Amino acid sequence: MDRFILYIGNKNYSSWSFRPWMALTGCGIDFEERLIPFDFDAGNPRIREISPTGRVPVLYHGDICVWESLAIIEYAAEIFPDAGIWPTARRDRAVARSVSMEMLSGFRALRNACPMNMRRKQAALHVSDDVRADVERIETIWRELRTASGGPFLFGAFSAADAMFAPVVNRFDIYDLVHDKDTLAYMATVKSHPAWVEWQTAAVSEPWVVAEDEV
Repeated sequence: MDRFILYIGNKNYSSWSFRPWMALTGCGIDFEERLIPFDFDAGNPRIREISPTGRVPVLYHGDICVWESLAIIEYAAEIFPDAGIWPTARRDRAVARSVSMEMLSGFRALRNACPMNMRRKQAALHVSDDVRADVERIETIWRELRTASGGPFLFGAFSAADAMFAPVVNRFDIYDLVHDKDTLAYMATVKSHPAWVEWQTAAVSEPWVVAEDEV
């Protein structure tokens, strides 16, 4: 079988790259990582050579090209049905896909105000009511799912749903947005996952700096 090749951007900033990378790594799927840093004012022109959208992440599997985070995760789940990318129970899979899609398409206020940045030191940020509403909705999702599953992850064991929310864990942490003990417990669980630790270790040692580093 052809090996997966996953093209990603800077680990310090690229939340879109982080999601499929963490899902594949956390579920033990073998792939080759190719990092193309966006260290130019207008991005890196090399990305357009491999991506139909000019953005990362992009997955290549033989002559098949898959782009967008959730599409990559779904493709991997199709190729590796026993890897545990999605929960086992049909109902849980349906909910996991629903909250993952909600994460993908929503929470724009939080995204815009609080970009992912693995190097940023924790410091509180004054945020708008719209950001607060996003935070509260995410906390509700986490709390309800972990209560139903018993934790420690959203559906008991680690799954793609946790990977989809991984950048939010960083945002909540570095901008000091949450203080609920259950929310913090879930964040600690995600941050202790070996895939998270590996990504963060690489991210903080990257030499590239873009404007968000000063936010």
